Formats: sequence, structure tokens, C-alpha cells
Amino acid sequence: MSKLIHKMPIATAVLCILLGGCSVERLAANKLGDVLAAGGSVYASDDDPELIEAATPFSLKLMESVLAESPEHHGLLTATAAGFTQFAYAFVQQHADAASLEAPGVAADASARAKRLYLRARDYGLRGLDAAHPGFSRALTGDPAAAVSRARKADVELLYWTAAAWAAAIGLGKDEPELVAEIGLVSALIDRAAALDEAWGHGTLHGFLVTWEMVRPDAAPGREERARAHLDRAVELSGGLDAGPWVAWADSVCLARADRPCFERALEAALAIDPDAEPRSRLANIVMQRRARWLLAHADRWILPPLEDAEGVEGKSP
Repeated sequence: MSKLIHKMPIATAVLCILLGGCSVERLAANKLGDVLAAGGSVYASDDDPELIEAATPFSLKLMESVLAESPEHHGLLTATAAGFTQFAYAFVQQHADAASLEAPGVAADASARAKRLYLRARDYGLRGLDAAHPGFSRALTGDPAAAVSRARKADVELLYWTAAAWAAAIGLGKDEPELVAEIGLVSALIDRAAALDEAWGHGTLHGFLVTWEMVRPDAAPGREERARAHLDRAVELSGGLDAGPWVAWADSVCLARADRPCFERALEAALAIDPDAEPRSRLANIVMQRRARWLLAHADRWILPPLEDAEGVEGKSP
């Protein structure tokens, strides 16, 4: 009974936020915000993507409702930016990619929705950075290098999720010049995050940079070599227990050079990882392995089968 009584203020807080009219809304919002911001690990360790896909929209709307009462809650702004980014990628964009093979109209609608969700996530990330460093987002558009120099190690998570959401939106909005023109801002954010704490997230930053090195417009020669270095560092920091970097390498590097053996070996490396070996990334690994299987199943659509030369040499190594 004591546990039930202890939990009652949280339940009351939810009703206050959702229904409005409570005189203690702000205090309740801050308390509930703390709980929601700390709850991501429960989702991350789940082994049922369909359950998480169904549950996430309510959680995200609850977070938004709480932020309406506590608009500068740092932890909750970070969690909301992360939540919208992950939901858009894991469920909306993956469905769009699958539909693109058979139902282009459905895929276009889903891609447009994913882009909106990414931009929503980006805006929450920028709000969090503004709360920590007033005027940050305005300064970012004027002098990106000076703006990001204000960020500190405590901001790395926000820098990452803001950059990831923004990059994903740009990737889906290539026909929008104003959006594409913001690509340099993504570089400023992610480079600052890497400079502050390159090991953050057990290789998460390096996993992102595998892809980013291949598309960033400000890259010096040798982008593939740098992408490979990021892949190696991501694998090292994750203890070889993260499928994401291998999928990124297959998607961004192997396909770009039309190297099917590289493509297949990278995806097989992703599939060889046991999702249960690292509970904190179980859901992410399951999602990325689903993508790896989908990419392999339709490999003939993306890349021609390898042709052996006179000596029987096939492609390059991954």
C-alpha cells in the first residue's frame, strides 16, 4: 500500500497535465518531467518493436503536454528530441522505405511524415540548447562555429539528437533548397559533440559520422578513409555489440562504391550481433537488424551481383 501511495502524486500529475486546471501544475510538471526524462532505458531494452511502436506516440504527446507547463526542462527537452527522432527513424521512415518498392504514393506520404517528425525533434533539441545557452539557435544560423563553442560536455546528448534529427530531415527534403542549405549547421553541431566527448553513447557519435562523412559538403579528400576510422572506433567503443555502424557502412559506403561483397559482409556483421548481449541497445539492434535483412533481401535492386575478374578477385573488403 505504501508503494501505491508513493505513486499517486505521479498519477495525479498526469491527470493535471492532460486535463488542466490544477493549481500545482508547474510542480507536478517538473516532477513528471524528471520521471519521463529518465524512462528511456525501459524502451531501449525492450525486445518487441511493435509494442514500442504502439506505445511511443502516447509517451511523446505526454512529454509535449508536460513541456507546455515546464518549457525549459532540460532533461525532458532532450528526451523529447531523442524520442521523436527514434520513432521517426525506427518506424515511420522504415515503413516508408519498405513501401517504396511497391507503393510509391504510400511511401511518399510516410516520408513526408517522417520529415515533419524529424523537424519537430530538431526544434526540441534547439529549444534545449537555447535553454542552456540563451540565444544559441539564433547565433547558430549567424556564426555556427562561435555558437557551438558555447556548448559544454553536458550538452553532447542534445547536440547529437539535434544534429541527427536535422540530418535525417535534410535527407528526406532534398528538393527543399532552404532545408538543404542548413547542412553546414549539422556539421557544426556534430563536430562540436565529437570534440567534447567522442566516446559518448558507446560509439553513437562515430556511428553517425560513418554516414555523415560520406555526405557532408565540407569534407576534405579521404572521406571514405575517415568513415572507416569512425566505423572502427564505433565498433571498439560498443564492444562490437552495436549493429548500427555496420548498417551505416553498408548503406553509405559500400553502396556508394557499388561494392556488393562489401555490402553483404557489412550487413552479415550486423546480423551476427546478439541483441540480448547488450540490453541497453536491444531494441536499436533489433530495428537495425531488420533493416539489414531488408537490404540484403532486395540487394539486387540496389547493386549488381559481383563479377569475378580473370583471377577470381571480387570487390573490396568491407
